Amino acid sequence: MSEVSLINAAGAPEAIGPYSHIAKIGGMYFCSGQIPLDPETMEIVEGGVEAQTRQVLDNISKLLEELKVEKTQVGKITIFLTDMADFPVVNPIYAEFFGDHKPARSTIAVAALPLGSLVEIECIIGE
Repeated sequence: MSEVSLINAAGAPEAIGPYSHIAKIGGMYFCSGQIPLDPETMEIVEGGVEAQTRQVLDNISKLLEELKVEKTQVGKITIFLTDMADFPVVNPIYAEFFGDHKPARSTIAVAALPLGSLVEIECIIGE
């Protein structure tokens, strides 16, 4: 049985609850969902779903930097949206972030997200 290592990423927003940014199990990293918190102010960024999506992906970049891994090592993404009508805004920002790399992905509409966020993204990364 693999031991679990818990990791918090420098530069990412502090956890707003009892969780770590990343749990390493074997050769896999499971990242907690990131919401659009500005790491300096710990406030949700203004500017609607476009600005929020960019902030979430920037926060994910901080997790990747902490692990010293590339975007190409991301194997699975889950996107949570409070309004599926926002998908046409989120999708091109997401595509720009990952470029030619296209991890498996699910997009799920939810009733609400923490702190009134419009978008949350979590990921699974391989070594």
